Amino acid sequence: MIEKIAKNLVNLKQEFAKKYNGSSHIQEVIPLAESKLFPIPVEHLDKLHLFASNNPIYYNHYEQKIGDTLCMVYEGDINKYWLNSIQYGSSHAPFSPTWILSAFLGTMMAKELGSKGVIDIGSGDGRIAYCGKILGLESYSIEIDQMLVDLQEEVVKNTGINFHHFCSDTTTFDYDKLEVNYPTFFIGGLAQMGGNSLANPILEKISSKNEIKSKTMVVFAGTYSKKYAPDGLNLAGWGLTISKHNLKLLTTMLLPTVWTFREPDETPYLF
Repeated sequence: MIEKIAKNLVNLKQEFAKKYNGSSHIQEVIPLAESKLFPIPVEHLDKLHLFASNNPIYYNHYEQKIGDTLCMVYEGDINKYWLNSIQYGSSHAPFSPTWILSAFLGTMMAKELGSKGVIDIGSGDGRIAYCGKILGLESYSIEIDQMLVDLQEEVVKNTGINFHHFCSDTTTFDYDKLEVNYPTFFIGGLAQMGGNSLANPILEKISSKNEIKSKTMVVFAGTYSKKYAPDGLNLAGWGLTISKHNLKLLTTMLLPTVWTFREPDETPYLF
């Protein structure tokens, strides 16, 4: 079911991109009601809208019917957060978010594959940890940029969805103190844009503890764009990392992200 919803979301995004004539820096859509195309419980949809309406990066919203789906369109601007996120010497990937509904489907898939918790690495505004929490998972977000952590704190306060959030360098963070079994690490950033530098120290920590390694899943955001050097293993840029750490590919989902809105191809998420 999750794969079908993901395909429907891709179709929705592509139709929306054709129709959108606004000038906002970022834009995305969330269906307003449960439907055959998006059989998502209304209580979950409501919480996704709650996140968007309490997130200061979005400054405007309006209803629009896209195909057969009535949606809320959210327009926003991440420029100041993007600029602030690149000031840190140990920051490996500037803030550029996935879509809220993509974050929800990604965490749904993690739960479907047996995960009991989410650890969002380079978490930005915390949307993946937020989605994990509303799905009943133990949720943690690790973000080095204090401005983004303050944003997360505002979201937690105004929504009542209390995921755990830390302001820390993800490569040196002590993950042993997080109380979560069968965790999924969501790694922020493309491999070619600093994601490898973010992922390798964490994977080395996991690999050093065999009892943890066998119970851990990792999710990478990849790309097949010709703007980047090709991945010889055809794993969306993550081939060398996956091979180096002897990871097993379970599934791949194509999902919309902010950075692919004007592109024909979606972002592959490798589980």
